[in-house]
Amino acid sequence: MLEVFIFFALLVGGLTYVVWSIWTDVQAAEPGSLALLPFLLLILALLIALAFEFVNGFHDTANAVATVIYTNSLPAHFAVVWSGCWNFLGVLVSSGAVAFGIIQLLPVELILNVGSGAGMAMVFSLLIAAIIWNLGTWYLGLPASSSHTLIGSIIGVGIANQLVQGHSGTSGVDWGQAANVGYSLLLSPVVGFIAAGLLLLSLKALVKNPALYREPKAHKAPPWWIRGLLVLTCTGVSFAHGSNDGQKGMGLIMLILIGIVPTAYALNRAVAPEDVATFRALSLATAESLAGTLPPGTPPVAGDPRTILTTYVRDHEVRPDTVPALAQVARELGAAVATTTSLAQVPSVAVPNLRNDMYLASETIRIMVKSGRPAFDPQTRENLVAYERSLDEATKFIPLWVKVAVAIALGLGTMVGWKRIVVTVGEKIGKTHLTYAQGGAAELVAMGTIFAADHYGLPVSTTHVLSSGVAGTMAANRSGLQMSTIRNLAMAWILTLPAAILLSGGLYLLLRAVI
Repeated sequence: MLEVFIFFALLVGGLTYVVWSIWTDVQAAEPGSLALLPFLLLILALLIALAFEFVNGFHDTANAVATVIYTNSLPAHFAVVWSGCWNFLGVLVSSGAVAFGIIQLLPVELILNVGSGAGMAMVFSLLIAAIIWNLGTWYLGLPASSSHTLIGSIIGVGIANQLVQGHSGTSGVDWGQAANVGYSLLLSPVVGFIAAGLLLLSLKALVKNPALYREPKAHKAPPWWIRGLLVLTCTGVSFAHGSNDGQKGMGLIMLILIGIVPTAYALNRAVAPEDVATFRALSLATAESLAGTLPPGTPPVAGDPRTILTTYVRDHEVRPDTVPALAQVARELGAAVATTTSLAQVPSVAVPNLRNDMYLASETIRIMVKSGRPAFDPQTRENLVAYERSLDEATKFIPLWVKVAVAIALGLGTMVGWKRIVVTVGEKIGKTHLTYAQGGAAELVAMGTIFAADHYGLPVSTTHVLSSGVAGTMAANRSGLQMSTIRNLAMAWILTLPAAILLSGGLYLLLRAVI
């Protein structure tokens, strides 16, 4: 009864904090600007986004507690509460790199117009599709990947959006960024399987204590040092899961906020005055550097430079007017803040356009620097990199209350619905009971892999890494694998991407017709 009370107290407290924070931020930016209907739409969108993180909590984090439960290192209910708390902390200290890496996969025209009907249809469809697939695989006890599901949902929206516009269906997806994410999702289970197996074999060669490799005795805790190691790895995986997976919801929540209440959230109002002055100087310096790379007599940009940059960000094709368009936008951005000492002083009517221009300039620079095309001189390249950092400081930020809301959703999700996935990981992957050494090896590899991916801003699947790690230790130990479970896991891994693409694409087309 106490657990239920704590659960609902945290839930109500978290929702109250979210509503209060939004209202306070909006009133501080522009008093009276948020009407009742947009406010209700905003709350609905945020609830759906937090529901995704809630489902992610009990779907993915169950993997973190499976080993400590099946080795009797922690009681089941204490383990999930412990894991939930560390997920909470992981979200709070996350960097945000993964969050904005996910956003870069979305169609650029929908990001720039996220407050439109098409933009809202995008956010709702990809979140609902991810929730449906996660709930379905959870019901069947399959440890499918929430990361994998969300990436598929984003690709589905991108393809559907381009088909609606009459373009090639493949042009609405940043396939270069999608490939980077895909590699991390593809390689993480392979890394988990091989690394956990090798770690177990190394442990056997170096540590001869037989207790590590025996089946745990029923209802009896392991020796204190083994128990400490397993609790430590469970804690690390939970913390790493929060810092990586929690960011996926953050990025989408920021899109929702930018679309519905841009005055308060489109620009980082906390940027210091001296940083605004730096941004102004970098804008002019970058514009001059870019202009210096152009051939003499280059004509002025014909047409809207924003349209030119939007096309470049979508297609990644450098045209004769791409660099001049970037120089013009940089010059205009410097002029836009010429008379302000703070981004909070930007007139409310100018905020959405200013934010879109900053986003376009930042994405254009990111793609140019990464691809090396055009080949700029070292000084121009240095200016561009510094300017991109300054642009990102103004647009790529996550308020504390967003982190707290996601942390509560992920933490509470960890505390419910965990048993189906735990049973699969603990009992149905190998033919023998999980040993202390196997659990520790799988958890250590999962923790290290997720921390490394978080450092590089790549989303990885806790589910894939840990499940494959357990399978790797079973194979290395010659314990045997339950091929029916391995087959089901492989099928879930293969089907997740196309299923999510079809679900989100279909929902997007449906919602576009309604909204």
